[in-house]
Amino acid sequence: MQRRVFVQITAAGVASLALSPWAVAADNTPPEGFVALFNGKDFTNWKVPEGDNGHWKVVNGIIDYDGKSEARGSKDLWTEKEFADFILMVDWRWSGPIRKAKHPIVFPDGTHQKDAQGRDVLVEVDEAGDSGIYLRGSTKAQVNLWCWTCGSGEVYGYRMDPRMPPEIRAGVTPKRNADKPIGQWNSMKITMKGDRLTVVLNDYEVISNAQLPGVPPKGRIGLQHHGDPVQFKNIYIREL
Repeated sequence: MQRRVFVQITAAGVASLALSPWAVAADNTPPEGFVALFNGKDFTNWKVPEGDNGHWKVVNGIIDYDGKSEARGSKDLWTEKEFADFILMVDWRWSGPIRKAKHPIVFPDGTHQKDAQGRDVLVEVDEAGDSGIYLRGSTKAQVNLWCWTCGSGEVYGYRMDPRMPPEIRAGVTPKRNADKPIGQWNSMKITMKGDRLTVVLNDYEVISNAQLPGVPPKGRIGLQHHGDPVQFKNIYIREL
């Protein structure tokens, strides 16, 4: 026999629930002071690559990319609008199969561990993808999303540029690996002010006021194609 349980909630109780610090806003609903770059329904505010043929798509409130865009030129997804200084919030996760891969061990100064012959020491990791978030229209100013041991948030284009001073390369190297396990959602907050970048990943500040010499003063934000399945949601921005 089934039992019915009746719960009475008073007006005061409703009010307390509404004010609860544990209340969570619906996906793609921007927090106060931010605007949504993704509305959860379509690609308003974004430029889908010409000839993509539906590989960038919106499914159940999520930007779902299978990594197989057929566009002949850029396969990346770019905002229509350009931005200068901003705070960008975005949730992302890997949605493809896990595989084994070998990657270098990255030291805090941005260099790689070497063996006796001067070659990179490689370590095997679980990997599901490689992607990133382009800042101000620059593919060099890319906040990397990947499964390397150093974790996501680094700016590979600057870290690996031998023309950059050691302090620049160290500054764009994550302080720690703050990624969630593969398949779980990660929350990232990116702040760009002038040529300075700060990245907070899952509540850990992994990049702190790093300098990006030569970064454009203004440009579009892009979600990178790198041939791997990846998903995005809750993309909010506040211009500074």
